[in-house]
Amino acid sequence: MHSLSSIYKSIYKRISTIVWKFRLESFGHNSFIYKPLYVSGTNIHIGDNVYVQYKSWLASESLTGNGEALLKIGNGCVIGHFNEIYSTHSIVIENHVLTADRVYISDNIEIPILHQPIVQKKEVRIGEGSWLGVGVSVIGASIGKHCVIGSNAVVTKDIPDYCVAIGIPARIIKRYNPEVGKWLRTNPD
Repeated sequence: MHSLSSIYKSIYKRISTIVWKFRLESFGHNSFIYKPLYVSGTNIHIGDNVYVQYKSWLASESLTGNGEALLKIGNGCVIGHFNEIYSTHSIVIENHVLTADRVYISDNIEIPILHQPIVQKKEVRIGEGSWLGVGVSVIGASIGKHCVIGSNAVVTKDIPDYCVAIGIPARIIKRYNPEVGKWLRTNPD
């Protein structure tokens, strides 16, 4: 026998799925956005089996005059609690990316002084299978496939495939060497 709370959760998920299918450009099978803080823009694509956790912020708004903004989250991604993903041009998160809580991803710099303009940076791409730790900020930079970005890192320059990066600003401390099949320490970039 189902408990009342499991029935409520099932009904909530079904209603929520219907709402997102109409509101967003595309919303994949078995995906779920759990009680978002803010969702803005229609050019948002959510793949299959995506889970966006509690109080996250998703936005795709063309605020810098670079044409229509795009936010795309690939299949099998899990977006942590209190994430803020704000696209003014293009952010693509590839398949099976995991973000921890309080991650900030943006393709622009939003200066917190009320009357200053938003400055467009370059497009952002988070590579397949990458993991972003708690409190990571990605601002106008791309991260390669199968990377690990340490907690509270600030990524302002591109990180190539198969790297571990930490710090403010983020610097590479390990790279995967396919010849020996191991992660090896490297001098910080």
